[in-house]
Amino acid sequence: MIRFTEARANPRRPDDLSGDAHRRLIGWIGLLLPALLVVIAIDRDGLARWRSLESISAYYYTGAVAAFVGMLVTLALFLFTYRGFDNGYHKADRALAIIAGLAALVVAFFPTAAPTGVPPLSWWTRTTGVVHHVAAVVLFAMFAVFALWLFRLRRDGTTETTAWRNKVYLACGAAIVACIAWAGYNGATSREIFMPESVALVAFSFSWLVKGYAVETLVGTARRLLRSDGTSPAP
Repeated sequence: MIRFTEARANPRRPDDLSGDAHRRLIGWIGLLLPALLVVIAIDRDGLARWRSLESISAYYYTGAVAAFVGMLVTLALFLFTYRGFDNGYHKADRALAIIAGLAALVVAFFPTAAPTGVPPLSWWTRTTGVVHHVAAVVLFAMFAVFALWLFRLRRDGTTETTAWRNKVYLACGAAIVACIAWAGYNGATSREIFMPESVALVAFSFSWLVKGYAVETLVGTARRLLRSDGTSPAP
């Protein structure tokens, strides 16, 4: 199997097959995606065009198309190579990651309908749009399952309910489910879905960053930088 990060021995979880860096990279991709698309679209297409975009998927039709497709493909690659943990739920880790990776590729290569005022693609059909929306729901659903179930499991297969991390996973999973419903309602009533999609992506990202111990990594890096400057970190 291709590996994009080195799975070093994890003293917290000896059964970890992927490594915290792998999970952090997945989290950072999701967290940066909405902001990067907005910045590029405004820079290349202007504020007036940006204001007309009602979903993250609509950025396919802007100057940010390369970032949109590229980041989704990158996310898919990291999901395809995610191996999870060597326990009784290893197959579930792999299956959900592969399904999410496939869904990310479908979202990237089967675009949504063109925004108002933008000529439709010559090869686009209504079926293309249906496939896109189904894949998007599957992608977010897999993220919710990771947060609500797999991330909260102890090594013995029981669900942790007291640690702050697991409360974060629960909150993130619940937020993703709520955003799926929110986006569905907005879509059915012809309202924008950029906000529920963005909130769902942030929730997904936070769950993977916390699972990858991103906070501890950032704090540790800051302390090392302070020490290298000859300054003692505050207690």
